[in-house]
Amino acid sequence: AAAVAVDAALLAGVLMRTGEQPHASDVVNYAPFTLLPSAVPRALFEQAYAVQQDFNLLVDAISQNKEFLEQTLASTVKVDDFTAQLFRIYMQVLEEGLAQTVFLGINRSDYMFDCGLDGTAALRQIEINTIAASFGGLTSRTADVHGLVLKVLGKTEEASHLLPNNPAKGLASGIAKAWELYGSQRAVVMFLVEEIQRNIFDQRCVENELWSRNIRVIRKRFRDVFEQGSLDASRRLYMDGQEVAVVYYREGYVPQNYDQQNWEARLLLERSRAVKCPDIATQLAGTKKVQQELSRPGTLEKLLPGRPEAIARMRATFAGLYSLDEGEEGDRIAATAIADPDRFVLKPQREGGGNNLYGEELRQVLEKIKDSPERTSYILMDKIKPQPALNYLLRAHSPLQVSQCISELGIFGVYVRQGQELVLNQAAGHLLRTKAIEHADGGVAAGVAVLDTPYLV
Repeated sequence: AAAVAVDAALLAGVLMRTGEQPHASDVVNYAPFTLLPSAVPRALFEQAYAVQQDFNLLVDAISQNKEFLEQTLASTVKVDDFTAQLFRIYMQVLEEGLAQTVFLGINRSDYMFDCGLDGTAALRQIEINTIAASFGGLTSRTADVHGLVLKVLGKTEEASHLLPNNPAKGLASGIAKAWELYGSQRAVVMFLVEEIQRNIFDQRCVENELWSRNIRVIRKRFRDVFEQGSLDASRRLYMDGQEVAVVYYREGYVPQNYDQQNWEARLLLERSRAVKCPDIATQLAGTKKVQQELSRPGTLEKLLPGRPEAIARMRATFAGLYSLDEGEEGDRIAATAIADPDRFVLKPQREGGGNNLYGEELRQVLEKIKDSPERTSYILMDKIKPQPALNYLLRAHSPLQVSQCISELGIFGVYVRQGQELVLNQAAGHLLRTKAIEHADGGVAAGVAVLDTPYLV
């Protein structure tokens, strides 16, 4: 079955470039995935889909609320240089006046299934990714692979129950809508991509959906923007003489993505009239500090007045989140976590997986920073305890062995706003990632989790 699965993945295009030759597409391998689809409680799966439009609305509302972002990030920007630099650009662009009138959000809300003492599972949100949320392309092709594996194992009936899933199409429809509202047939969509593009095929899935709609796509890095980018008098963005309608970031979410030139390129993009996905306000809306603030009583009501049902749906997914700001409350929380580190996860203001701290490491770091302002650059979250299940994780050059695994469900959301009018707001598909329980943190790109398909039970 594993041999069939690997060939099926290669045939279906579930591909990544290799670590040895990350710039070459003539030597590729399959992206890691599970041999079998994983069981996911149907009720929780449906709950995650049902709340996605609410989270889209929330992220959009936060991105338009200068006062909220200023207050929430005040302590973080003092101690976290990366967030501070983003915030400086945000303020500069606001002072100058936004040239951008169409706004596109592509986010992914990630959840785990927390197993209570009585054995019932609950949906708990881990985070919302508002920039460069990946694997919408490859996961669009993974269900077919799992369907074939089930058939080969004599499970034809079960194979017919796997859900179709095409986030690549959903994400592209949002980009296409923003491109259309920008209003220039000649303008292109620019994918802003990283220097090392191992995950290029995931991006190509979305890109090819746009080409199929006759929308031109170019791929550029920050350094290309610095060297070739320019704005005209009405702040239209040009690259190599081509007008850019939409900038879709697949880069720019961690400090390593920036040097002085790249920050200048980012400022140029943000000042432009092009539709940024995300614009810098939306990237700030996705910070861990904002997530923690949202869990405070009354915050959601201020951000989304008159929407009690949406607020109730969102709040039902929140895990316990705690501030480590300076003062009595932060002192108490820090002491609690040092005394019982296994109850919590310590999260810095970073995207991209592999940054969170657990157990003894969490205790050591908190001990070190408990009396310094540096602790305000972290938030503390209740540790979620999912019920492990057995599966085989297929990775190139790894032996086939059964592992105790846990899964994380992501729902892609897409919205487009023109001025004050929301013209598109939808859930755009899902992503299931699974990892062996010995790996506390990390996603597929970080080399820890693998692609999976939900089998609803």
